[in-house]
Amino acid sequence: MANAPFELKGRTVFVAGHRGMVGSALMRRLAREGADLLTISRGEVDLRNQAAVDAWFAAKRPQAVFLAAAKVGGIVANNTLRAEFLYDNLAIATNVIQASHANGCEKLMFFGSSCIYPRLAPQPLREDSMLTGPLEPTNEPYAIAKIAGIKMAEAYRSQYGSDFISVMPTNLYGPGDNYHPEYSHVVAALIRRFHEAKLSGANNVVVWGTGTPRREFLYVDDLADACIHLMKTYSSPELVNIGTGEDITIAEFARVVAAAVGYRGGISFDTSRPDGTPRKLLDVGRLAKLGWRATTSLEDGIKLAYQAYLSETKQAAE
Repeated sequence: MANAPFELKGRTVFVAGHRGMVGSALMRRLAREGADLLTISRGEVDLRNQAAVDAWFAAKRPQAVFLAAAKVGGIVANNTLRAEFLYDNLAIATNVIQASHANGCEKLMFFGSSCIYPRLAPQPLREDSMLTGPLEPTNEPYAIAKIAGIKMAEAYRSQYGSDFISVMPTNLYGPGDNYHPEYSHVVAALIRRFHEAKLSGANNVVVWGTGTPRREFLYVDDLADACIHLMKTYSSPELVNIGTGEDITIAEFARVVAAAVGYRGGISFDTSRPDGTPRKLLDVGRLAKLGWRATTSLEDGIKLAYQAYLSETKQAAE
């Protein structure tokens, strides 16, 4: 642990992936910190292009970096686009971490994913269970790229003394999510499906899988708040899980989403679709000891996420 807090006020802060769900939540939260925010679009600098990343970092020299850029998706996307998920995420991590080191970045936060933990690791998932067993096959390429990024941050800290830290968010939802019918995560997929069923008057909605897997869900603005807290106060090679410490079955969760959307029809389960990992709950004991806990309840968060979905789909249609 660092003794003096790492203040963001007055520092140049680069949010990589600022248009994504996590990046845009970080931007909302950082607006309260008095930092000088830097962002780039993919059209300006492709983070997979090492020469372009090096040139941008040399010109801008950010003092702090939130590495939230990644190629992400749900089970189908992870399992189908396996080469893209491995290459893109490895390239982004490698290029941004090395450029941060080479250009005097004072602090960097790398974002992992809870899929880095072994498929059958003991629950709740502790930070030290990484690399103790086989991964979930459907998202193994993405997980391997994320593990490489975590190990890279750790190695730069060890070899160069870089103040690079890694965080491990649980399943996220909220404004800026991806609502693609095939490639979205479970929260966005269910919000869209129940909303469309409500509009069409459908009397049944099909949810993928058996409904029995247990998942933990964190509202993305809570994640952003935890990240600012850790960026200011945490300096250590160990990863930090970020979640609520509570989980729910997909079947129960589907009912929470249906209620928030106002869908009152039936719900059935397509057991031919994959379930993924049987359970995924993070042990958030380390985070709690560092002085942070989630504050947005699942019911409140889903209502906020549904309002964001309505607003974002309306804007997209205009």
